[in-house]
Amino acid sequence: MLFFLPLYFDHQVCWNGNQMGNLLKVLTCTELEQGPNFFLDFENAQPTEGEREVWNQVNSVLQDSESILSGLQAYKGAGQEIRDAIQNPNDLLLQERAWNSVCPLVIRLKKFYSFSLRLEEALQSLLESLTCPPYTPTQHLEKEQALAKQFAEILHFTLRFDELKMRIPAIQNDFSYYRRTISRNRINNMNLDIESEVNNEMANRMSLFYAEATPMLKTLSNATTNFVTENKTLPLENTTDCLSTMASVCKVMLETPDYTSRFSSEDTLLFCMRVMVGVIILYDHVHPNGAFNKSSKIDMKGCIKVLKDQPADNVEGLLNALK
Repeated sequence: MLFFLPLYFDHQVCWNGNQMGNLLKVLTCTELEQGPNFFLDFENAQPTEGEREVWNQVNSVLQDSESILSGLQAYKGAGQEIRDAIQNPNDLLLQERAWNSVCPLVIRLKKFYSFSLRLEEALQSLLESLTCPPYTPTQHLEKEQALAKQFAEILHFTLRFDELKMRIPAIQNDFSYYRRTISRNRINNMNLDIESEVNNEMANRMSLFYAEATPMLKTLSNATTNFVTENKTLPLENTTDCLSTMASVCKVMLETPDYTSRFSSEDTLLFCMRVMVGVIILYDHVHPNGAFNKSSKIDMKGCIKVLKDQPADNVEGLLNALK
């Protein structure tokens, strides 16, 4: 059972009510000088009427995220078929076999890339909701926990996707073979209908996307930067404070046994770690001084310590992402 306590901010008692959901004050006022910290119910937060429209829009994207991850996890590549075709350039049967193996994989890669564009739009909708006046980012996160949870879910998906992608070198090998084969135009009377789905412009964009070590995170970083650039009347601090607050939330949840014990699933620990790392990286891209500067509102030493206190297998990829 969660008990509701008043939220303290800037040494004053702030608004508290049912809309706050399962929001708990967890730090002393001295600690709050480093940034607001509170507990968000990432497991159970439900949208209020005011959140519903944006929540529905973002949910229509997030509901496809697990199938995207499953498709990526099942990606085996066409390495053997490609090697056979390269080693036997005059064997048309092997050329056709390699081509027919690669084409459906390229369609799948296009699906992943297209999802990144949908995710970019979803993130910008959430940023707009969580940073717009008259509320501060902290007040938004207090009042709109379901949207904060979706923001966290996008980051969680993003780091899971990128962790998987880094372990599948076949993706770039397959796509490079596809592009070489198309450009040489040495395959006759084969399934070139794929060009109607993956034309040259699309192939160029996909190539740039998959060339990134962490393509989904790069997409979100660009989306956040673009959001700040396009909303010139919105103070930069609204966006960076939203990100630093999320980092503080996750850090406190991870380092406080009384709060981690409230999670119904151990997976929520890894969820919090991924979200914390994701918002740090976004903050680092958007803030002029970055996340590692002394003026940063993110307690980087504390965040890294929290990660290093976890089992090494769970955090190796996350620590590498921060590097």
